[in-house]
Amino acid sequence: MSAENAVSSGGAQSRAQEYWKANLKIIMSFLVVWFVVSYGCGILFIDALNEIPFFGFKLGFWFAQQGSIFVFVGLIVAYTMRMNKLDEEFDVHE
Repeated sequence: MSAENAVSSGGAQSRAQEYWKANLKIIMSFLVVWFVVSYGCGILFIDALNEIPFFGFKLGFWFAQQGSIFVFVGLIVAYTMRMNKLDEEFDVHE
């Protein structure tokens, strides 16, 4: 391996590590939202949320039955959009 290739390979590896680090940051932020909504709103804070009416249902019950699913689907869409933007930033898009 020539010195030029070694430098280029090192730069590409550093860029790949930056990309992976940014990807992990996005994943962790979405996992926190998912945990708070599904576990927090559906189990931990259900008594407080049940005091709030939401379209005729108790809000805690709604989160446990449907709200967390809607949020999960929204997170999938948001993750896809965010990853497409990250791919363009690092010039690895399709």
